Amino acid sequence: MTVALINASPKVKGSSSGILLNDLKVCLGTRVDIEEISLRTGKLTADMIEKLKKADTWVVAFPLYVDSLPSHLLSCLKQLEKMTWKSRDLCIYGIANCGFYEGNQAEPALNVLRNWGAKAGCAYKGSLGIGGGGAIAVSGDTSGNAGMRVQIFRAMKKFAERIVKKEAEVNKYATVAFPRFIYKIAAQHSWRTMIKSNGGKKKDLSRRLDQ
Repeated sequence: MTVALINASPKVKGSSSGILLNDLKVCLGTRVDIEEISLRTGKLTADMIEKLKKADTWVVAFPLYVDSLPSHLLSCLKQLEKMTWKSRDLCIYGIANCGFYEGNQAEPALNVLRNWGAKAGCAYKGSLGIGGGGAIAVSGDTSGNAGMRVQIFRAMKKFAERIVKKEAEVNKYATVAFPRFIYKIAAQHSWRTMIKSNGGKKKDLSRRLDQ
């Protein structure tokens, strides 16, 4: 069995998608062969396509952008939809992470991935929606079996078992292991720090495009 781990974050390094895929890789262990692919633009390379051809299971990890998939990932999926080598034996799983505390905020985006699988002639098997993406990005790139990613890592272990067995299940959701109000305070502090470092003021966070 060969699993393609597809990181669809546009970030070059330090992405939450990459950290979550690393957790999944730890959970899968040596039970499967792994092909790793990074999608940062809207165009697939020949090397990417060859790696995808080798895999009978794809796991697409992406950040939530305006409650949907990033536009470059949508472009790649449109290209893959037309590929003739796919079949219904190809299993599709997803991992969507979002800045919202609640992981189920990713449900509409995961439904897009499910609908794409149906149109492309692949077997969508279910996904993980992960909340607290802002905390994941600063939690490090080692396996999250402790600390703020402990609940996510537990969900990832179960997810890995489903992938190995090619089992289908409804989408599951998880979030970081600390209260929502603390996450909100940390997020507000981060926004204020970032806008100050870029020459702005706190009141600018409330500005609208039409002002």
